Amino acid sequence: MLSRTFGCVRVVWNQTLAWRHRRWHAEREPANVPQANAFLTQLERTEEFAWLNEVSSVPLQQVLRTQQRAFVNFFEGRARYPRFKSRTGRQSAEYTRSGFRWRDGRLWLAKTDTPLEFVWSWPDMDPATIDPSTVTVSRDPDGRWYVSLAVDVADPEQAPATGTAVGVDLGVKDFAVTSGGEKIANPRHLERKARNLARYQRRMARKQRGSANRAKARAKVARAHRKVRDARRDFLHKTSTRLVRDHDVIVIEDLAVENMVRNRSLARAISDCGWGEFRRLLEYKTTRYGRRLIVIDRWYPSSKTCSACGHLLAALSLNTRHWTCPGCGTRHDRDVNAAKNILAAGLAVSACGADVRHPGSSRVRSAVKQETQPARGGIPRL
Repeated sequence: MLSRTFGCVRVVWNQTLAWRHRRWHAEREPANVPQANAFLTQLERTEEFAWLNEVSSVPLQQVLRTQQRAFVNFFEGRARYPRFKSRTGRQSAEYTRSGFRWRDGRLWLAKTDTPLEFVWSWPDMDPATIDPSTVTVSRDPDGRWYVSLAVDVADPEQAPATGTAVGVDLGVKDFAVTSGGEKIANPRHLERKARNLARYQRRMARKQRGSANRAKARAKVARAHRKVRDARRDFLHKTSTRLVRDHDVIVIEDLAVENMVRNRSLARAISDCGWGEFRRLLEYKTTRYGRRLIVIDRWYPSSKTCSACGHLLAALSLNTRHWTCPGCGTRHDRDVNAAKNILAAGLAVSACGADVRHPGSSRVRSAVKQETQPARGGIPRL
């Protein structure tokens, strides 16, 4: 039943997306959810797609709302144009309250007679005490199944103040270098698994398309990618949580990751770092626990500026890891010096409220037109 539901959800998404595309090019008018509902009703009445009525209508209705949000995000510049779904990718179906029943920690989905068996992943929470508003059943390409519950919970307690601020310089050799001199090594998850991935992909390429052996080989490739993805996510969560727990203010650079990965020599190494995901984790964790995230301009010369006297070098090559300031004679580690300058610049611009991630806000105000403030020696404390 769930596999058939996934297929129906995928067909409704693709058919509705194609209908929206045709409607826009023919009439130059966007579609809304009621119009998409009318299109779905007509689709279910046709002989070709009459089998859509065999599954619950709730996930099919949720597809239209999800697609509407995807188009809103696209037109507001927050996401790319919605794409068609493939049967080999991740499959999911979302149920609202009218499509499932939750009783004493057991789940009944629509069109099913027995409760859905699952393993509870939250040992500190009793499933019988929660009241989920939506249930999402999904299946990864490697064959793993998941059930996600949306539950209203109380806001977490604010973390106790530490009175410290930190500047973070992200890199490839070291994932992050703090203004205090700590260097967080880059685990290079994808590079460590590259040989296994290449071997699994060669095996899959030798299998005949459409065969059962090719499906098994594809599942092995998906499992290898899933292990890399889980290890990277675990590392990013632990690193971001530690920074948020130990500091009141965190300052980072506004890196253009999308532009940086266009360099074919560094694209895989940069993508393996997960800088964009790391920034997203910092954004929501600082907001959630009452911390503050400051994002400075990406063009700020943090590496070429002396953190002791503020002297600015004319040029600094990428392979120069240590340099001596011609103004004051201070010997600098390139990354540590950059982190100190990032912290000083972040605390300088935060005085006017620019480039600051405030709690409850999802936008950052830029301070591009401001004059560059000279870095000062030492690590500021609040």
